[in-house]
Order: sequence, then structure tokens, then C-alpha cells
Amino acid sequence: MAKIDNMMAIIWMLKSGERITAKQISEKLEINIRTVYRYIDTLSASGVPIIADAGHNGGYTLLNNFIEAPLFFDVEEQIALLQATIFAKEAGYFFDEALERAASKLKMYSNEEQEMIVKQYLEGVEVISSVGKPNIESLLRELEDSIVNDLSIEIEYHTKKEEQSKGRTIDPYGLVYWSNNWYIVGFCHMRNEIRSFRVDRIYNINQTKLKFNKLQDFSASKFFMQNLMGSVEEKKKFSYLVIGGKASALDNLCRHWFLGHYFKERTLNQVTFLLEDEIIYKYVPQLLLPYGKSIQVIEPSSLKGKIIEDLLGLIEYYKV
Repeated sequence: MAKIDNMMAIIWMLKSGERITAKQISEKLEINIRTVYRYIDTLSASGVPIIADAGHNGGYTLLNNFIEAPLFFDVEEQIALLQATIFAKEAGYFFDEALERAASKLKMYSNEEQEMIVKQYLEGVEVISSVGKPNIESLLRELEDSIVNDLSIEIEYHTKKEEQSKGRTIDPYGLVYWSNNWYIVGFCHMRNEIRSFRVDRIYNINQTKLKFNKLQDFSASKFFMQNLMGSVEEKKKFSYLVIGGKASALDNLCRHWFLGHYFKERTLNQVTFLLEDEIIYKYVPQLLLPYGKSIQVIEPSSLKGKIIEDLLGLIEYYKV
């Protein structure tokens, strides 16, 4: 067994609540007794509250409150998990209270040295939260509960194009968080197709007793991204979009909220994407305009004409 496996095994043996000797641990794990002592010292230094009783009936035990702890995390794992809670909360994660309780329990089983190290790392990382986040926690909880239990829901939904909300029945497949907004992806009974709905545009949810069958191997996030820029015909024609320019601008394009999903290759002076032709000529010009002279289109050359056309259209628009 690896060192970490042996130490975890020792913790599980101690979690029984009974006093156990180094000899018993040695025999159980088939390791040298000196190695047992070394592992015990390492665990104690890491914050595991091991009590050592000397004498004829001596041995090792754990403090009672630690016996209830399901897992033990080292300093790096604690830092990673606590920093992840910061990102999750600021991004819009909806189980705030549960997240706080979990973080508190994690800190509870740290020694003073670990607490100091973790605090230093947490103070060095800050996340700027989204401005004006809607209060949709109750909606998200109901949606997640419906997804887990395979229950159809009735919603009142309002789109930008509609002045009044409309009632819909949906089989919810999954929640997606994208660009500071939550979306529910599911089968819409009214449209008779899978669609995505912004959660902050849902005014009311009613969980029905109707069960639905989940689609096998369905990915809500994959469906969402494929339909983000509108539907296209099944027989799609793909082309390479090759962009040259400054390294900083190309780096930014690789991480672009949309283009990044079509990334294929990056060299020092250019980046290549693979997209449907319809998307290239319909949406890409508007996505590239903010980069100005820091980039240049290499392929397809015909895209340059479309960018010029869009620019002239803007010029004429603002002349009015």
C-alpha cells in the first residue's frame, strides 16, 4: 500500500472508537512498527487529534468530535476547497448556507498552523461578483429537485419578445450556468422539442406528479452551447477561421466566451477555429470588430469583405 493509503487506513481503524496499539496496526497493515510510529507522528502534525495513552493498557484513540468527521484533508486540499467555495458563491451558486456549513466543518478539523496557512491563501484570492444578480435561489432549488426526481414542471415564462408570460410544461434535464446566468434545459411540451430557458425569466414553478424518462447520455451543457447562436440545418458546412495578430489579442480570442468552444490550433502568430459557415459570416464579424487593428483575418479571405460591409452599415446608421 502507498503511504497515503496506509495513513488513511490508520485513521479508519482509529475511527472505530476503540483503543488500538501500534503493534495491532503493524500486524493489520503488514508494515514495520517503526513505520507505524512515523505515520502516527505525521498524522498528528497534520492536525489529526490522536490521543496516545502509555502503559500496559495503552494505545491510540481519536478525540470524539473527530470520529464523526467523514474525511481528512491536507492543507492544499483545504485551500483548494475553500477557494472553490468563494468562486462558487460569487458566481451564483445557490446553496449558500450549505456551502458555509461545509466550509465551517472543514475549518473545524484544522490545527492552528493549518488555519494560519489557509487564511493567508484565502486572503490572497478575491473574486468580483456579478452586479445585480437576481434572487432566484428558491427557483433553482425547485428546479434541481425536479431534475433529481424526474418530475415534470409547469412554469410561467417571459421572453424578451413577449409582453406577457406564458405557461409551459417542461421535463427538466439539467441546469447550466453560463455568462452570469442560470438556464434550465429540458423538453418543452408546448414546442415539442428540447429548449433552454433563462431561470430569471421564470415567474412561477409548479412541480407536478408526472414522471418523465431521462434521455441517456444527454448533456445539457453540450446542447446549450450547440444552440447558443441559433439553429442551423443538419447538413452543416464547416470552414477554418484563421486569425493572425498580436499574441495578447490571440490569447484573448482563445478564451473568448463563444469562439473558445471552436478552438482548434494555436501557433505563435495565429489561431485557428473550426466553425459552421453560417456562423462565420453571420456572427463572427461582430465578434472581431472590438479587436480593431490588433488582429487580422487570414482565412477565409471572403470574411474581410463581410467585415467591411458591416462597418459601412454602421457608418451609414450613425450618419442619420
